Amino acid sequence: MEQRSSNIASVKRLQSLRDNPTAQVLIIGGGINGIATFRDLALQGVNVVLVEREDFCSGASAASSHMIHGGVRYLENGEFRLVKESLQERNRLLASAPHYVKPLQTTMPIFTIFSGLLSAPMRILRHTQGKPQERGAVLIKVGLTLYDFFGRNGGRMSRHEFFGKKKSLKLFPELNKNVAFTATYYDAAMESPERLALDTLKDGLATGSHARAANYLSAVGMKDGGVVLRDSLSGQEFPFKAEVIINTSGPWTDLTNKTLGRATSYMAGTKGSHIVLDNPELLAACDSREIFFENEDGRIVLMYPILGRVLVGTSDIPHDMSEPAVCTEEEVDYFFDLVKYIFPDIKVDRSQIVFRYSGVRPLPKSDDLLPGFVSRDYRIVKTSDEADTPWLSLVGGKWTTFRALGEHMSSEALKILGMKRTVSTTDMAIGGGKDFPISETSQLEWAEGHGGELATERSLQLLNRYGTLASEVIDFIRSANKDEQLIHSPEYSEAEIQFLVDREHVVHLSDIVHRRTSLAFTGKVNREMLVELAEIAGARLGWSSDQKTQEVRGIQLGGGGSV
Repeated sequence: MEQRSSNIASVKRLQSLRDNPTAQVLIIGGGINGIATFRDLALQGVNVVLVEREDFCSGASAASSHMIHGGVRYLENGEFRLVKESLQERNRLLASAPHYVKPLQTTMPIFTIFSGLLSAPMRILRHTQGKPQERGAVLIKVGLTLYDFFGRNGGRMSRHEFFGKKKSLKLFPELNKNVAFTATYYDAAMESPERLALDTLKDGLATGSHARAANYLSAVGMKDGGVVLRDSLSGQEFPFKAEVIINTSGPWTDLTNKTLGRATSYMAGTKGSHIVLDNPELLAACDSREIFFENEDGRIVLMYPILGRVLVGTSDIPHDMSEPAVCTEEEVDYFFDLVKYIFPDIKVDRSQIVFRYSGVRPLPKSDDLLPGFVSRDYRIVKTSDEADTPWLSLVGGKWTTFRALGEHMSSEALKILGMKRTVSTTDMAIGGGKDFPISETSQLEWAEGHGGELATERSLQLLNRYGTLASEVIDFIRSANKDEQLIHSPEYSEAEIQFLVDREHVVHLSDIVHRRTSLAFTGKVNREMLVELAEIAGARLGWSSDQKTQEVRGIQLGGGGSV
């Protein structure tokens, strides 16, 4: 019976929704913005339910550039409010989620002096796109000065620096010799965005039984004034009623509304693809910082060292949401050409790709602009259905502002419900960020004080993987009375994987390798490792032999093929 505890827990969560198919607020869409809204409402004591048709944070939120940033280029579009809010939220996340959000030094290679000066004012004053072109040193200097002004965080974030050609090539010997300047400033990055989303979800669920959430549960229609929910595992359907319905399904917002009987045309998302390279030479050339570059076609290109690999992206291509988003060979060629432009002597090829992914940005419809110039800001559209149920649709949104967006969406729902805000999340720690030790010394002290019989090195590993919520993992491992390394994935143990399956809403093997861990992202997935993980997860979830085989076959390898 103990082996199937996670399966029983999953059934109980679904049974809770069937037994009590009502709530004050129903949120449809479990990406980071839906999860943030769920957390905020739960903290106010609202009876709130979150449903997600796939796994939590598996859609657009899983396809990010792993950056927490203000968007220095948004200044040129005149989006000062968005940049200011983004920088404030970046600074807050550095404080509230220090286990996952870290400062990141960012360097921009610059090849011209005056380029972009004439077109930039037109974009700010008239909101017209102009001709896409590479930005020169003068324009970038103005932008970074404003960036410093908005985001200094009481002087805790370093000011930007400009270096000439000689100093730039000394700092980056592999850099294109035609570089005129480099500009260096600070933003932030997150190695594990999906884990940050899970921590945010846990905060909401920890508030009590008034907060419920279920993955692999779809909203498929309307009946008798309620939303029809379908369990993707069993195919069973049941109606659910709420006083307020919130649609946070990102780029699928219009499709969700259409499914539920309300035609909208709010969205026109663009596809963004990335590749992850195992290239030690490129990793060293990046010098532990992001290399950020705006190409002459207006696309943003970045190279970012992460987990011993280099993340390269991103594209910005209009996309039809009825089609799957995939990273094409043409996009890979584009990325390789740009790496070669920045670091001409470093060779990159497809054999170095350990993972590739693509997602769609939830951008608002804007017919007259090129993708790179469409606003990254968000808005909330309020309507009502035939039964006069208030309906809030989120248009836009990005990772950096998820807390503020969740607060804004929550406030709109509270207003409709006639309730007042009782809790502020502005300075509230997220999940394992609570009491997280920042210095190496304090981290060592934490590991020694919480690890018990676990080796200090192992406790430190868990601390950096889960933040202070690692104490729960350690307790689980202690109760299992063993922490043996996995044969094919020695950075994890069987007991740790069991914890993830039991406590973190795992339904499929892909949930483990793509979102509960970084195994797929770093290219460590192989058939032997998947079989080993399937045996562990299957024992907890009651999978048959055929189910285990199917779960293994369904995993995509780094190059894009299945096992």
